[in-house]
Amino acid sequence: MRGSDERSGSLFSYVDLEARVRPDHPLRKIREIVNAALSDLSTAFAGLYTDFGRPSIAPERLLRAMLLQAFYGIRSERQLMERLEFDLLFRWFVGLGVDDPVWDHSTFSKNRDRLLEGEIAVKFLSAVLAQPKVKRLLSSDHFSVDGTLIGAWASIKSFRKKDGGDNDSEGPGRNSERSFHKEKRSNETHQSTTDPEARLYKKGDGQPAKLCYMGHALMENRHGLAVGGIVSQATGTAERETALALIDSRDRGGRRITLGADKAYDVTQFVRDLRERSVTPHIAIDGHLSKTGIARKTAVDARTTRHAGYEISQRCRKRIEEVFGWIKSSAGLAKIKLRGRERVDAVFTLALAAYNLIRLPKLLAMQP
Repeated sequence: MRGSDERSGSLFSYVDLEARVRPDHPLRKIREIVNAALSDLSTAFAGLYTDFGRPSIAPERLLRAMLLQAFYGIRSERQLMERLEFDLLFRWFVGLGVDDPVWDHSTFSKNRDRLLEGEIAVKFLSAVLAQPKVKRLLSSDHFSVDGTLIGAWASIKSFRKKDGGDNDSEGPGRNSERSFHKEKRSNETHQSTTDPEARLYKKGDGQPAKLCYMGHALMENRHGLAVGGIVSQATGTAERETALALIDSRDRGGRRITLGADKAYDVTQFVRDLRERSVTPHIAIDGHLSKTGIARKTAVDARTTRHAGYEISQRCRKRIEEVFGWIKSSAGLAKIKLRGRERVDAVFTLALAAYNLIRLPKLLAMQP
């Protein structure tokens, strides 16, 4: 018998969100880990709010919503609020009831900025990694480091002279066309009027120069989970300087560790700095030929390359590209939609935590 296509309304609806989410859904395990980490951050949340005034959006719900935005690659706060309006799975994960009103997108953005400015992202990443089930997955001896470019939310036309000597317009409107032909521009004399902390940088010879930041991640080699991250201004030495800062931030207890990296880190001073910190430099050898045909002298010697662990680190370190690939494609950080290094750093760190969370259900399922 053919079923009817007519819609029958009902006066009452009894919907149990817990029953609507299947028992083996990956978000169940993720929500369990997230809630445990958020409970550890209760004191940090309390320091961001006053004891009087109108109650704001609960920071726990804000953070869960921001994680959903990264998990599903939702491009804007408007789309996120629309998804929360009709998606029962999203409401269940965030902690909203079926009849609870969804926040206005501007209210969500204003409250989100409070979390971004309170260094909550770094504390949340640490809280996730500190969970007993997660901590046993991490290596405490072998790590890899790398950096990637993150496009700034600024147009190349906003890159103007700091003294204002090129503010002349060549057409009508605030975003008129402008010719940069034969004009020499550098970060010393120019800066973006839209995002002054962004820097003009190009990835290599023959590549276009873009306004961007540089994101850095520290990964443990056992399961490829991100254990640290930071965003810096894009410079030629930022990768090596930030790598040392990430190493110094680790509590190693005087234990020697290894650090895998690509050939951009094959610099004598950087290798020397690592050895002074009791870090074995498992760095790829940069042996490219100069214009005269002479091979570049590497800073990594046989003391390191003769051991089997060097080859293992070289294979493991490439997995850090999976981290960057996910946060730039799936989480939407190829071009950041916020301005200012501190805010970009918070979103980048939260994306690293989101990457760990999507991988944890399968990793935990394989544990005895």
